[in-house]
Amino acid sequence: MRLLLDYLERLDWLLFASMAALTAVGLIAIYGIGISQDPPNLFLFYKQLATVGIGLFLIAVFAFIDYRQLRSFGFLLFVAGAGLLILVLLFGSIVNGTQGWFRIGSLSFQPVEVAKMTLACYLAAFFAGRGKIRLSWRDFGLSFAATSFYAGLVLLQPDFGSAMVLFAIWGCMSLFAGLPRYAIVILPVVLLASSAVLWTQLADYQKARIESFLDPSLDPRGSGYNAIQARIAFGSGGWFGKGIGEGSQARLRFLPAASTDFIFAVVGEEMGLVGVAVIFGTLGLLSVRYMKIAFESEDEYAALLLIGLGTITLVHITVNAGMNLGVMPITGIPFPFLSAAASFMITTYASIGIAQSIAVRRRRSTDAASGGYTFDEVGIMTTS
Repeated sequence: MRLLLDYLERLDWLLFASMAALTAVGLIAIYGIGISQDPPNLFLFYKQLATVGIGLFLIAVFAFIDYRQLRSFGFLLFVAGAGLLILVLLFGSIVNGTQGWFRIGSLSFQPVEVAKMTLACYLAAFFAGRGKIRLSWRDFGLSFAATSFYAGLVLLQPDFGSAMVLFAIWGCMSLFAGLPRYAIVILPVVLLASSAVLWTQLADYQKARIESFLDPSLDPRGSGYNAIQARIAFGSGGWFGKGIGEGSQARLRFLPAASTDFIFAVVGEEMGLVGVAVIFGTLGLLSVRYMKIAFESEDEYAALLLIGLGTITLVHITVNAGMNLGVMPITGIPFPFLSAAASFMITTYASIGIAQSIAVRRRRSTDAASGGYTFDEVGIMTTS
């Protein structure tokens, strides 16, 4: 019992509380969308509840497992992620023009969400223990090639938003691992050249989304429609919102994908600027806890892994909020803990579990005289 209590004490409860608060806001928003329909339809709400249940179970599992075991399987995880991305190109279902889903009856699974995690695990293992202040150009190039392989498979679906997230993971992790000399000058040139190449690979509807982002009025009833409706939702919410289930944009179905891509706009309309401020404040707390755990850890691998996993969450927040507010092009990037996107939700909860595993083990030992506990080489808590 004392071992269990000490283990629970070591968990980062502020991280858990921020996650729980965001999850609650998402459930309330999805419930509001359900009761606003005629007749009311709570299927998505119950599905989201089930997803949260699975996510909480995964948090418990990953928090108990020693995160250091992931390092041993870094390359195997990379291969597994690549295998999933290849299989979905061969046998996946097409949804909204993207062949990125496995479907079994009413259940669906998006492999790219797992691939984001496996890439972070692989790069953390690859970068850690190099024993250098800076990465060598060889290591820098190999890590970029591995990321480009993943991104290339994702672009074949095509899924430009997820490919962007993959490169963001690599960019942030390589930055903290130590960029090679002059890389900070060369990288912008490479990124600009890559952007030009990526533009030629985009589907017509993806190009239209970017053009509509620059000027939604070019096609207000077509590719610019979503951005305009999201702006209307935010503008009509005021300070305190219209109330749960009272948002006209979702209730009258003017706002497409209200429970997934545009749930942030629903929150803005129904909970107002105060609700949006609470969300950003809670996200700020979650980010601070991620960074605190990373910087307090004595393990380079743990710090890099958390940076990679944290980057996934941060990029999703930035892109989704940006496209809802009309300052970024529209992509199919869900909002962490809010959107009814089961695949992404489950992997995000798994990331929280890994962060908790690192939090528990970040202080590798306690003073034996105080009667504390330590962890053996496989991460099992033992008495001093």
